[in-house]
Amino acid sequence: MQGSVISNPDLDATRPMQWLQTRPGEYCLVRVSAAQTNGVYSFVEIVSDPGDGTPLHLHTNEDEHIAVLEGTARIAHGDKIFDAEAGSFVTLKRNIAHAWGNRSASRLRIAVIAYPGGVEEALRVIAAGSEADIRAIADRFGVQHLGPTPF
Repeated sequence: MQGSVISNPDLDATRPMQWLQTRPGEYCLVRVSAAQTNGVYSFVEIVSDPGDGTPLHLHTNEDEHIAVLEGTARIAHGDKIFDAEAGSFVTLKRNIAHAWGNRSASRLRIAVIAYPGGVEEALRVIAAGSEADIRAIADRFGVQHLGPTPF
């Protein structure tokens, strides 16, 4: 297929797939890294415990596309707050404040495609605990922290 991007697992063979704990209640698996797609996109699976959620933030470099695989995600995007159930697909555009969380009593599982890719590397840095300053990590990856989870 001319013009298509094909993931190449050999490009990232030095990084075995493993679940990363990025905060209490959140586990991430980088299924396809930006390195595997020449930076075009990344694909991360996230499992979120009840009560977990991201702070309000925005991305300056990428759009996020979220497929809800299991459970219900509460999502804030701009001035809207809504629930997205399993089977839903939501696009969070860059430079628009957003957050997501699990406000249900059961596990939430989502698939996140970042376009373009690269921000998934922040998850690896956070999980490794090598940098304790989350704001510095966010700045490095073009993410602006705006406040607590708005719901």
